Amino acid sequence: MAGRKSTGRARGSGNAGSPARAKAQAQRNRRLVMDVYAHVLKPLDPARVDDYFRADYIQHNPMARTGASGLKEFLTWARSVAPSAEHHVKRMFVDGDFVIAHVHVIIQPGELGSAVVDIFRIEDGRIAEHWDVAQQIPRHMRNDNGMF
Repeated sequence: MAGRKSTGRARGSGNAGSPARAKAQAQRNRRLVMDVYAHVLKPLDPARVDDYFRADYIQHNPMARTGASGLKEFLTWARSVAPSAEHHVKRMFVDGDFVIAHVHVIIQPGELGSAVVDIFRIEDGRIAEHWDVAQQIPRHMRNDNGMF
């Protein structure tokens, strides 16, 4: 549905039923996002977008148009300018219909890259919405904690 706006709330997360059902749903949501990284984001493969994303997917990253077609365009562009880009998922959290991933992204080999947090909202077994924030990894840090 065109023009669909996010409410910022998980749909259906309060209706999971039993704890066992909620845990199973969380595992499915986590697996979906892991598969998105493996088959779409790491290889920058627009051909697999329809397998994992709703057609009316809402994109909050200002570099890509909203909708599955916008994501396909973005992935095609990204692959053309950074075919060797790397995505290393460091940790993942699930909260109802939301999956949050902490990712080390390296656009060009030899660069330090960025610490990225991707937030995905799942609806009906597909990615329905995405937000992300990124922070460049500095060459010199004021502590020894690292970014990951």
